[in-house]
Amino acid sequence: MSDKQNHQDVPAEPVTQAAEQAEVTQPAETTEQSEASEQAEVAAEQAELPSDALDPLAALDMIKQLAAAQEEISSLKDQMLRTVADAQNTKRRAEQDVTKAHKFGTEKFAAEMLPIVDSLTMALQNPANDEATKALHDGVEMTLNMFIKALEKFSVMQVDPQGEAFDPALHQAMSMVDGGEAASNTVVAVMQKGFTLNGRLLRPAMVMVAK
Repeated sequence: MSDKQNHQDVPAEPVTQAAEQAEVTQPAETTEQSEASEQAEVAAEQAELPSDALDPLAALDMIKQLAAAQEEISSLKDQMLRTVADAQNTKRRAEQDVTKAHKFGTEKFAAEMLPIVDSLTMALQNPANDEATKALHDGVEMTLNMFIKALEKFSVMQVDPQGEAFDPALHQAMSMVDGGEAASNTVVAVMQKGFTLNGRLLRPAMVMVAK
């Protein structure tokens, strides 16, 4: 019985050696697999890079393209700014035209009213010798005053420079006369009153000026 037991225990030694060899071989294979995996990752990363990533000529071409694009953007920006400025100027001119139309749209109408003022003014120069004439004179004067006030509501203003310094922008000198005690270049007589519309001369005042 003892001999049989010894005979059956003999194969145990080779099994143990095989196991030890397997333990030694497994770490070596794992290391090789790890290195192979790292190499594969590096190869994959390199494959993802563009073929011309390190090409100086390609890089120079990209720089030129970028500069051209920036120049085009700058040009388009300038065009846009000019377009906006033109639009703003057009809008401003349109607003000014509308304002002028409101201010001076009645210019022609007002000019047609001035002869009426002149006629009423001349009528008042006739003396009132009796009661009937005086009543008529007063009626004409009242009508003239009402008419002038109506014109003033529409910014039509009289220019009556009696005793003022001559202003060629508002007055038209008909003659130069001896002004007596009046200073030189002073309006000593108004032959016909002038008118303005919103500050713009509608008709100059006709005057006589001291020498």
